Amino acid sequence: MPQMIFVNLPVSDLDRAKAFYEAIGFSINPQFSDETAACVVVSETIFLMILTHAKFDSFTPLPRADTSASTAALIALTRDSRDAVDDLAAAALQAGGSEPKPATDHDFMYTRTVMDPDGNVFEPFWMDMEAAQTAEKM
Repeated sequence: MPQMIFVNLPVSDLDRAKAFYEAIGFSINPQFSDETAACVVVSETIFLMILTHAKFDSFTPLPRADTSASTAALIALTRDSRDAVDDLAAAALQAGGSEPKPATDHDFMYTRTVMDPDGNVFEPFWMDMEAAQTAEKM
């Protein structure tokens, strides 16, 4: 079985968060979802567990980050093309997300930064791996 990643994210409104993630092209796995959590399927091996604040707090001994005042994590997701990066960012903005900074273009790599309605940060990006091998360090 391949390794899988489950990223746990706190959300203030589970239904709004589910709608946001479905709007940007992901699906919800109802088998691992209830009134306190939902499993967002990003790929066959990548999942987001969006959790109500109470549910999230039950998993950690430390306080939950206030994503309106600080960044807890940057979640980078590859896309197949620059257009696919732009499509995901446009869908995120349409679904209630925000874009806190302009796109970054290093010729061999193109990145957008978007935030979900709870302030969780996603960076969809495209990279030309061959060109990246010869590019100078950023």
